[in-house]
Amino acid sequence: MSVFSIAGLQLSLSASENNFKQIEQQVLATKRRYPNVEMILLPELATFGPAPRHASVFPSATEEQFRKLAKQAEVWLCNGSMFERDGDHIYNTASVFNPAGDTVCRYRKMYPFLPYEEGISAGEQAVTFTVPGVGEFGLSICYDMWFPETIRSLVWQGAEVILHPTLTNTIDRDTETAIARASAATNQCYMIDINSAAPLGNGKSIIAGPGGEVIHRAGDNEEIIVTDLDLNYLRRVRERGWHSLGQPLKSFRDHPLEFPQYQGERSAALDQLGSLSKPKVPQNNKNNA
Repeated sequence: MSVFSIAGLQLSLSASENNFKQIEQQVLATKRRYPNVEMILLPELATFGPAPRHASVFPSATEEQFRKLAKQAEVWLCNGSMFERDGDHIYNTASVFNPAGDTVCRYRKMYPFLPYEEGISAGEQAVTFTVPGVGEFGLSICYDMWFPETIRSLVWQGAEVILHPTLTNTIDRDTETAIARASAATNQCYMIDINSAAPLGNGKSIIAGPGGEVIHRAGDNEEIIVTDLDLNYLRRVRERGWHSLGQPLKSFRDHPLEFPQYQGERSAALDQLGSLSKPKVPQNNKNNA
């Protein structure tokens, strides 16, 4: 199969309630309106919002609801993410379910948004999964994208499409969409970056193609984004270059250089930046108050 239809749901969700019922209605409504849709992606922390108090051991009762929803809608379904409790640790974890209702994989966000996303542990494994007869999909969550190595590691494992649920309501959203396009271009992949609308997020979801081209850029409000991904087109881009231009994946594969920053060495330059902490009022400003 070359063409695969995916829907990203930029939803307007509550920060203080269980949003599953609303999500369920939107997933089923999307499938009724667009019966061709084969996969649905939700925003990061869509179900309960950014509230670690809702963390639970997986598999959980809410995961079971999503499993049944995927089976009812007969779609591949990524729940965005939820907080997962594992012993003394809490992870920001995305789960993927297939149309039969099976849990295909889980991915723990590698880069919590520190120093603000306090108390959340970092995942350690890049996760991809196969849609039979279609291709390989990778999982990334919000702040992960700011670290190019995370997307490259997924592509190195064979990922052609990156599912990237996001929860952003800050001034840097335009920067994030630029990073999504750059990630797609440098890795010759599809980037499906889906944010929440207000009040949780500020929207502006983006889908970028393997040349970094914008396939769709959403506005600020709730939006159902349906897109056909052409995997044969993507493979041609990887083989020949976008518009017959650069072939970065082949160049990366063939270059003999071993980057020193990945050999376990500390950077003296980066060590001078100080601790990872929230910005504070400079001492001289306090003295002048």
